[in-house]
Amino acid sequence: MWDRLERREIRRRALVAGPGDRPRPDLPEGTDLLPQIRHIVILMMENHSYDNYLGMLTGRGEGLPPGPGGEPLAFNELPNGQRVPAHHLASTSQVKDDPRQSWHAAHIQYADGACDGFPRSQATLEPGSDPAIPMGYWTEDDLPFYYGLARTFPLADRWFCSCLGPTFPNRRFLISGTAHGLMDDYPWDLIDYPEAGTIFDVLSKNGISWVNYHNVRPALVLLRRLLGHRFLSGFRRLAGVGRWFPSVASAIRGNKAFTADVYPLGFARSRLHLRTTQRFFADADAGRLPSVTIIDPDFDLYSEENPQDISHGESFAAEVINRVMHGKGWPHTLLIWLYDEHGGYYDHVPPPAAVTPDDVPAHNPLLDAPRWVQACMKPVAGSYLQQIKDVDTGHRAYDRYGFRVPAVIVSPYSRPDHVLHEVFDHTSVLRLIEEKWNLPPLTRRDAAAVAPLSALDFDAEPAFLDPPKLPAPKLRWGSWDAGTGRLSPVARLRSRSARLRSGSARPRSRTPVGPGSGNRTPS
Repeated sequence: MWDRLERREIRRRALVAGPGDRPRPDLPEGTDLLPQIRHIVILMMENHSYDNYLGMLTGRGEGLPPGPGGEPLAFNELPNGQRVPAHHLASTSQVKDDPRQSWHAAHIQYADGACDGFPRSQATLEPGSDPAIPMGYWTEDDLPFYYGLARTFPLADRWFCSCLGPTFPNRRFLISGTAHGLMDDYPWDLIDYPEAGTIFDVLSKNGISWVNYHNVRPALVLLRRLLGHRFLSGFRRLAGVGRWFPSVASAIRGNKAFTADVYPLGFARSRLHLRTTQRFFADADAGRLPSVTIIDPDFDLYSEENPQDISHGESFAAEVINRVMHGKGWPHTLLIWLYDEHGGYYDHVPPPAAVTPDDVPAHNPLLDAPRWVQACMKPVAGSYLQQIKDVDTGHRAYDRYGFRVPAVIVSPYSRPDHVLHEVFDHTSVLRLIEEKWNLPPLTRRDAAAVAPLSALDFDAEPAFLDPPKLPAPKLRWGSWDAGTGRLSPVARLRSRSARLRSGSARPRSRTPVGPGSGNRTPS
């Protein structure tokens, strides 16, 4: 029943074919061209640049340019001429709203390729904040697991985010090959749908299983979807009023807490393809992961966005990666660890030009409204209009990548001691999926993208069939909360996951996601 409802949801969108043909036009769509890999897992964390996290990684990849004493030479200048050097951040805790990573901020930071506007963007858009924080970085002492991961598995030192913008546009590129005009992270803008659809549409059409694991309570998600797409769109439009009425804004909390929801997701699709975080760990342990997995962190606690302590996010990522490596499906798995965007932190490599994905320009309906409309709004929403201008001012095209982000390809077939220098972006994930299952591209961007297959060696015995031991993160994911005398929420997740593995607790969802070569959705 759910499959029929999902197919109906897809048909109602009247999707059109994207540009280009399948990797193998002589073979049917959905043909498995990489049988060695049965599970593709995407772990996308939030808001850190390559230099900010891995800039001090020595002997691998292009990090911060070192000086004679090993300290980085990089610096930016403030408008008054004061130099702000790259420097080690003393704490793993971050500062709220510092740095800024909006569309406007990213374009100031890019500075026509000079990459010297990072402190200036902070001083301009967040007066009174510390303009030096965007030039900060962390080291191996701060991020031991991530540095060990980057030293062990293939590291991509030219993985750029897909546009000079914030989270939502970049996550849209990950699943559809286009931001479809989106410039910001406001939920009331998430009501449109690209003409060619998303990679989820193509996977479902071909009976290829996919799941977005996340931490939102399933009942809340399904309730919103049960009320229908029109209700969801209206709810998100109403959220725009929430800037003026805080009680309305609080009502939409959780409406944007997983990647698949950056485009409207219907009820049947939510029922079929959304799972909880504890279900992910149980599925990874048992080898039941679907063909394509997106695993989202708790965006309030473990995503690594400011003002979170990055050690908490590292502990979550370490748990995910270790559980995948030691799960029963590991011999046929490829996991990509990466970040949606740079978070406003400095990177010294100028983002190169990129293929425009489609003919939809970046736009904001309020900024593009006639001046008389904006003038009429000023008496009641002047501060809100100014906030939109602070966020969305800038170049109106997706013709350039965003800044570099950390990316590592984790698989038994990974090449040891290997660094990838090709240019990748988030649509490289789409290209990987398309090349595995002989699928057509969605947009011009993923048609031109390079899949990170050079990280793998299928001609030799898998180098990492026995999972390597990686350094422990600074924090253990899940611990006793001494303040309350109870298990922390994370520890409760771990406990439920253990019960799922042992069979003492029943998974909430009964939709089959089979292991190995049978991991396709039922037709």
